[in-house]
Amino acid sequence: MNAPTRPSLKSITRTPAVPQAAPQPVDTTAVGGPKDAARKGVRTAVGPEPRRGDGRYPVAWLHISAPRGAVPTATSKCACGRDRSAVSHGRVLALITDHTAHRDACPLRTPKEGRAAA
Repeated sequence: MNAPTRPSLKSITRTPAVPQAAPQPVDTTAVGGPKDAARKGVRTAVGPEPRRGDGRYPVAWLHISAPRGAVPTATSKCACGRDRSAVSHGRVLALITDHTAHRDACPLRTPKEGRAAA
């Protein structure tokens, strides 16, 4: 008993022997309206004015990491370019003191013009 053979469901397309260029579009106008349509478009929904700050912004950062049972570490960074780090209890405590002292000496917090004018 032979089962009748079924025709293949996939058709194999022939590839041309010579590469052909893709068809190029005919010169048509650009999609969309006239050039000045963007000026007449719908206004975007703008929220209320952003909150006005009081003039303060962060200048120096002190990051301390002291996981339980591990050696503490700390980094002190300032926008003036100061970048220090410490590892161990004593050095981290010294860095905290140094970071606090840097706030008074930082050129970004105490500009020279202000000192001379006073």
